[in-house]
Order: sequence, then C-alpha cells, then structure tokens
Amino acid sequence: MNFATNPIYVLGVLCLMVILADYAAKTKIGKKLGAALLVILFTAVIANLNLIPSASNSISLYDGIFTYLAPISIFYLLLGVNLNSIKKAGAPMIILFLIGSLATTLGILVAWTLISPEHILGEDGKIIAGMLTGTYTGGSVNFNAVALQYDFQERGILYAGTIAVDNVITTIWIIATLSIPAILRTFWKDKKVKTAKQEIEGEDKEKLTFNSLIWLIFLGITDYYVSELITNVFPKIPSILTLSTIGILLAQIKFVQGLKGSHFLGLYLVYIFLAVIGAYCEISSVLELKEVGLTLLTFASLAVFLHGILVILLGSLVYRDWEMISIASQANIGGGTTAIALAETFDRSELILPAILVGTLGNALGTYLGFLVVYIL
Repeated sequence: MNFATNPIYVLGVLCLMVILADYAAKTKIGKKLGAALLVILFTAVIANLNLIPSASNSISLYDGIFTYLAPISIFYLLLGVNLNSIKKAGAPMIILFLIGSLATTLGILVAWTLISPEHILGEDGKIIAGMLTGTYTGGSVNFNAVALQYDFQERGILYAGTIAVDNVITTIWIIATLSIPAILRTFWKDKKVKTAKQEIEGEDKEKLTFNSLIWLIFLGITDYYVSELITNVFPKIPSILTLSTIGILLAQIKFVQGLKGSHFLGLYLVYIFLAVIGAYCEISSVLELKEVGLTLLTFASLAVFLHGILVILLGSLVYRDWEMISIASQANIGGGTTAIALAETFDRSELILPAILVGTLGNALGTYLGFLVVYIL
C-alpha cells in the first residue's frame, strides 16, 4: 500500500490540517477567512500536491467520514439547543428572528424565480438553495445537514465554492447590518426596545470530562443507528432530519444538558469533514466554476438582499428598533457569534444573550426550512 493512501497516515494529515487551521484562524488575515475555510484550503493544497488522495482517487476513509462522522457531528452540535432557555431571549428578539427566518426562506424562493439558477447549476441548484436556506436561518450545521442528505459534499470544488460564496456574503452582511441603523434613522426614527439583561453562563461548562465523553460517544452512535432504522421503515423521511430531531429532543433532557464538551466535539468532527472536502477540491476542476461561481454569487447575494428588505419592512411593523432588527438578521445570516459582535458594537449588552439563544433556535429550524425549500423547488 502506498503511504499516501494509508488511512492512518491520511487521517493523521487531516487532523494536522485542523490544527494548522485553528492556529492560522487566530492571525489577522486568518480571522477574515475563518477556520472552516482555512481547513478546506490547507487540505486542498496538500491533496493537489498528491500528498493525500483527492476526488479522482478517493479512499474508503473519506466515505466513512462522510457517512458516519459528519452526521454525528451535527448531532453533537444540536445538543446545545435548549428550547426552554430560548424563551429568555424575550419576545421581541424571538419574533424578529422568526421574521428573519421567514424572510430568508422567501428571499431564496424569490431569488430562484428571478434568476433561474437551475439553468446553470442543474439539479444541484435545488440542493444549494436548501443549503443556503439552512445556513441563512441557523448556520453551518444546517448547511451541512442538507448537503449530507444529498451527498453534495462529494461535489468537491462546487461544495467548497458554495462555502466560499457563503463566507463572502456573510462578511458583506456584517458590514451592511452595522450600517443599517444609522442609515435608516436618517429617514425613519426608531425606539429602543427595553429587554431584561440576562447573565451569560460560564464557559467552564464546555470542559470535556471522561464521563461526558463516554456518554456523548454512546449517544452519537445510538442516534445515528436509530435514525437509519427509522429511514429504512420510512424511506421518504431523510435520515439526517430524524437524527437532528432526536438530537434536539435529547438536548431538552437535564442529564444530557449536563454533559460537557458536546460543542467542541461536534466542531472538531465538522473540521475533519471539511478537511475531506478540501481533499476533493482538485485544481483541474476549478475551471468548471467560472460561470457556476458567478451564478452562485448572484443567487446568494440577491437572496440575502431580499431577506434584508423583508426583515426591515416586516420587523418595523412589530418593533421599530433598527439595532435589534440588525442583530436578529445577523443571527440568521451570520449566526450567534457575529450577532454578539454586533450587539457589542451597538453597546446593547442586554441583547448579547438573546443573540446567542436565537442562534440556537436557528440551528433547530434551519434544517427543516432547508429541506422545505428543496421540496418546494
């Protein structure tokens, strides 16, 4: 066996790429790209240098990561969705976030009608629309959940290109949401919505313990197995949807909530998954993305723009607080982390925890809305 195809060697290289991406993401330039994209880029370089297998000479290890590790990573990330605590976000933020989720779904559907990306993207267009709906409602966990159901991750360069477009749009939307309150106030005065300040729980709850580890591994494997059994009985129900639902339900159990480190464990598995995506990005396939890349960028840009218009118009009918509307929108498009940054920038510390909580609500909703869009289209 060639050393470059040895599964233990390849797995070691994938783990090393995750380590390098984690360090690189802490640099000035790396922060702008993000660890997820850096993992893909680093592994793509290694694969194109033939130091590990790529898409054209894939090995069974890659299939195993796609089939088992990626879905289980989603399960671990969903264990952080505490539906009971979401009510602490307060009615204003929850309502605005739900409006934003509706605006995302409508934005995708209207953009699809106007641009007709299926002429360029083919059948992949519907899947991409579902993935973007998922990520612009919740985050990457929903993006990957929809992708996995349709084996879209095996599209290699197209998958990576979609992630790159998503990152570009997310960055632009951060700038837009920072500017929206000041711009709108010149035309339309607003009024800050008063909310109760919430304390943020300490980060020590994420420290992984041995007891938590053995339970998390057991629950992850069991959830995967049960979801596969249910799909065998009801083949029209996507297994990833069943897996996600079980994960959300388990997350409401006090014992499961006490298990520490599920987020970090899930995030690590996601990065291993993304490393394989990088390995699938062959330079010879990049030329195929010329027209496709432009279509992706136009489609995603228009969808998010329409989301913005709708969330401003509909949100202002309920709560005309431009900063809160911007934060809720950012929780949809960029996720809880960027929403927190926005709340801090606006000096709205009382909205930091609500931003985190509605971000978890997005993780709970995103996959369902993503599949809904695929079904509609």
